[in-house]
Amino acid sequence: MARILVAEDNASVREFVERTLTHFGHEVVAVADGGAALACLSRETYDLLITDIVMPVMDGIALALKASADAPDMPVLMMTGYAHERQRAYNLQELIAEVLDKPFSLEDLNTTVNRVLANHRAGKRKR
Repeated sequence: MARILVAEDNASVREFVERTLTHFGHEVVAVADGGAALACLSRETYDLLITDIVMPVMDGIALALKASADAPDMPVLMMTGYAHERQRAYNLQELIAEVLDKPFSLEDLNTTVNRVLANHRAGKRKR
C-alpha cells in the first residue's frame, strides 16, 4: 500500500479521509493546512499528496506547485467542494493527477486513490 499525506482544514473531512485510507491499508499522515503539509514533505517522502484546494496558511494550489517542484515524482490529488476552484486545478493539469469533488463517499475516495496510484506506477514503468 501507499504512504499518503493528507492536507485538509476541515477536521471531519480530514478524519474521514484518514480513517478511510487507513482502513484500506495505507499509511496516512493528516494535517490541517498547506504549511503543515509542506513541513511534512520536507522531512518525509510520500507516495501521494491529497490536498484540499481552499485552506488557510497555504492553499492546495500553492502546496501542489511547491510539492511538485520539490518532489516531481509524487502525484497530487486535489479535493474541492467549490466548482469555481475546480477550474483552477484543471489549469494545472501537468501537476495534478485528479480532482475529487466533495462530498465524496468512502468508495469514491478509495477508487480515486487506487486509480491515481496505479496510473502513477504505470507511468513510472514506461520511463
